[in-house]
Amino acid sequence: MTTLLPTSIVGSLPKPSWLAQPETLWSPWKLEGPALVEGVQDALRITVEEQRQAGLDIISDGEQSRQHFVTTFIEHLSGVDFDQRETVRIRDRYDASVPTVVGAVSREKPVFVEDAKFLRQQTDQPIKWALPGPMTMIDTLYDRHYKSREKLAWEFATILNQEARELEAAGVDIIQFDEPAFNVFFDDVKDWGIAVLERAAEGLRAETVVHICYGYGIKANTDWKATLGAEWRQYETSFPLLQQSSIDTISLESHHSHVPLDLIELIRGKKVMLGAIDVASDTIETPEEVADTLRNALRFVDADKLIPSTNCGLAPLSREVARGKLRALSAGAALLRDQLAGATA
Repeated sequence: MTTLLPTSIVGSLPKPSWLAQPETLWSPWKLEGPALVEGVQDALRITVEEQRQAGLDIISDGEQSRQHFVTTFIEHLSGVDFDQRETVRIRDRYDASVPTVVGAVSREKPVFVEDAKFLRQQTDQPIKWALPGPMTMIDTLYDRHYKSREKLAWEFATILNQEARELEAAGVDIIQFDEPAFNVFFDDVKDWGIAVLERAAEGLRAETVVHICYGYGIKANTDWKATLGAEWRQYETSFPLLQQSSIDTISLESHHSHVPLDLIELIRGKKVMLGAIDVASDTIETPEEVADTLRNALRFVDADKLIPSTNCGLAPLSREVARGKLRALSAGAALLRDQLAGATA
């Protein structure tokens, strides 16, 4: 990208009401069979147009083809039984009923590649596709087969690499791995988490991103955030390791968080996708607020490596609020872009 401060969403946008229940995270599909395929494609067209009208520079699928950012991918793999369910603690925050790994996991066919090809046909702008990260995948399952978090993570990394390579061949410019688990399982991150993530991204020519946030604006996450104190220093563990990794871009939460901005210094040299939009509030940011968030980060990241973004996904919000936040993101980045141009004129 030659655009200074290119804007992008992190992941999800609200789905149309005819596809899934509005303002409900991980809502079941309202369609099935061929009607679901057609409905997803219609939703993809809409989400591309909404991002384009908002002025975003990098176009994403808005997770229109995913009911859940992890399990929709896992549903397409063999070795996982969705009828055998167990209750597990997700990221040490809340209990959930999850499918069970009952045998060797494998990917029999591409999962999102056809959707990515369709997205590629809708725009000439750079496109980004998000996949679940290996550590977050194993945290969303009950493992009865491998009985080793690390071993299962390596298996998933190989599968993710297969998918990522085919997404790249389908025209995807940027591939993002979502790893909120990096903010919880610090010993695993150090021992094998970074290596497993690099395996998932191995050999890619597309730019790679790892997204590490504090989650959607749901009660389980906001309650957890309330226990983290005046400073959220979880990134302090993963950032120095990621700075030495092969991953191109690090995505983090910033606006209305308690993340000390100087932690960005720990990834100096990497591209930084900075969350400048709060996904836990219906209040639409002003362009000035967005610009201020971005400007403050420039003490620790060069402007040509800063990518303005959202903190996390916008799926639980209304479509009107989400559109307003996209416009604010674009306008705030443009405001700072103009100010930086004026300062060098």
